[in-house]
Amino acid sequence: MSDITIHTSNPGGITCVSNVFIDTYMKEANGEYVKIYLYLLRCLGQREVPFSIPAMADRLEYTEADIRRALAYWERQGLLRLERDPSENLRGICLLDPSDTGCTKDEGVHRQKSEHSEKLSPAKGNISAPEAQTSLPKPKSYTREERDALQSDPNLEEILFLAERYIRHPLSSQDMETIIYWYDGLKLPADVIEYLIESCVDKGHVSIHYMNKVALNWAENHFSTVEEAKQSASIHSQAYYAVMKSFGISGRSLAEAESAYVEKWTKTYSFTLDIITEACKRTILNIQKPSFQYADALLTSWHDHQIRHLEDIARLDESGVGKSVKKKEQKSGGQNRFHNFSQRQYDYDALEQQLLRK
Repeated sequence: MSDITIHTSNPGGITCVSNVFIDTYMKEANGEYVKIYLYLLRCLGQREVPFSIPAMADRLEYTEADIRRALAYWERQGLLRLERDPSENLRGICLLDPSDTGCTKDEGVHRQKSEHSEKLSPAKGNISAPEAQTSLPKPKSYTREERDALQSDPNLEEILFLAERYIRHPLSSQDMETIIYWYDGLKLPADVIEYLIESCVDKGHVSIHYMNKVALNWAENHFSTVEEAKQSASIHSQAYYAVMKSFGISGRSLAEAESAYVEKWTKTYSFTLDIITEACKRTILNIQKPSFQYADALLTSWHDHQIRHLEDIARLDESGVGKSVKKKEQKSGGQNRFHNFSQRQYDYDALEQQLLRK
């Protein structure tokens, strides 16, 4: 990717932080976004230094998606303008004078975002998963007038715009209603929804139906910040790639049903990575092929017996429960489409390097 120019609409340049930014914008912004904005100001004083999204991400130890999300946020606040070529590639970032953007409008947006986050249900951990699920509002069908009114919200407008760019096709009416439901019904903050879409697409899941499952899970867990969502996604991502490595799956992402198993093992059962990989290893050893159904039967049995450590599994094996699970699965083998994998040989070192690059 070629270097991106960065310049300002202020003829005198900006080498210090505007008081308007500190008084009006900084207090409501995500801490990551503030750091990124301050770094942009710093870059204006070093024009000889090439500027690019990857370089900025490396300097601040953020992901490129983090940088782009922050740029989109500050553009919505009117503090910068993103300049793109006809192919929609980012070619310039123009920093605008904060005193020229109109504080009254921005304060209204900030207040709306703050109130939006406060509408979330009680503090995390005060409600069990079954109770949280039943407390979630049901999706509704919006009239054209209702949808038009909601889409006038600049945050929702940006979410719908980003969704179309990420999934690379126009949103259907049903897609729009689903995304509006996340924002208006589930009360997920705008930056959390944007991160949800980005993370799903990064894993190869462009289905709004799949994203909706993630949104429901995040709403049940009362995620109100990107940091909380990232922490949860990190745990799931580690298990996701560990399962792929254990099962020798390469050259593709996990299918939606396969990902649902990993979600179940990490979120519903709350198993650690070593227990999940142990189940995958035993699956290969016992039936000589990858099977999500077989691994799920093992993990379900371990969950029922309140397994929390590898030592607990050894004790369970001695009781003979593991043998009964194996026999049950061997009888049902071949009935599930996840059993229909031919046995292959893989270079696991090469596979690990490939997964690390993703």
